[in-house]
Amino acid sequence: MSSVSFGKYWNETLAVAGRILTELLRRRRSLISWAIFPVSVLVLNGLIVAEKTKLAIGDAFETAAPATLIGAALFFSCLGGSVATVVSEREQRTLKRLFLSPLSGTSYFLGIFVAHTWIGIGQTLIVYLVAALVGAQFNGSFWLGALIILLSIASYVGVGFILGTQFARRTEDVNALVAAFGVPLLILGGVFLPASLFPESLLRWAEYNPIYHMNEALTGVWASGESLSGIARHFWFLVGFATLTVLGGWLSYRRMLVSERRL
Repeated sequence: MSSVSFGKYWNETLAVAGRILTELLRRRRSLISWAIFPVSVLVLNGLIVAEKTKLAIGDAFETAAPATLIGAALFFSCLGGSVATVVSEREQRTLKRLFLSPLSGTSYFLGIFVAHTWIGIGQTLIVYLVAALVGAQFNGSFWLGALIILLSIASYVGVGFILGTQFARRTEDVNALVAAFGVPLLILGGVFLPASLFPESLLRWAEYNPIYHMNEALTGVWASGESLSGIARHFWFLVGFATLTVLGGWLSYRRMLVSERRL
């Protein structure tokens, strides 16, 4: 790829991401909800953990933060948000206008991806800032934890593209899809109820659940201070899942463009 082509894609991707973020800032309601919801869940989870385990409040929030970020923040903003973005763009016929503009489909795909990555990073800062304010300390590898979060965002957005392009036709479909596919996986992933309480039969099923591996990997690094070798099973599962879902999301997106062009 020449430097001119790379610069074209780079500028177009940032322009698409900026347009999506500007639209969210203008409406405000989604961004405010995506900030309030994880903070509320973090406070509840932290207080429950402190009461049941008799940990200090800072230690309890340190334990509750990873599950809250994975299950209450990134899940709804990056998965639910990307599904909603794809569906609303189809309803507003933005894709039709895309065919008439010099903007490439690749830049459009990457722009949606980048916009939700920034939202996920913002939620990460909010969740961990609140936890730190009550005394939580995070001594694990910063870069390994950040990589796990980016892989989780990539997984959620990739699944969002697959659901949004293949199964959702109207905005009303989004909530039903997210609830049907996501809520059982969240519970089985240990984000609302610790996986340590699961019976053996559920633990065997949880091994196939990517949310379980996101939660266990981030908890291991930033709550327990483990290294890559300590979370290797969860980390490599997540790497494979993120790769497959991004590829699946891209192929689903290309298929949707071909279908929209024929209409």
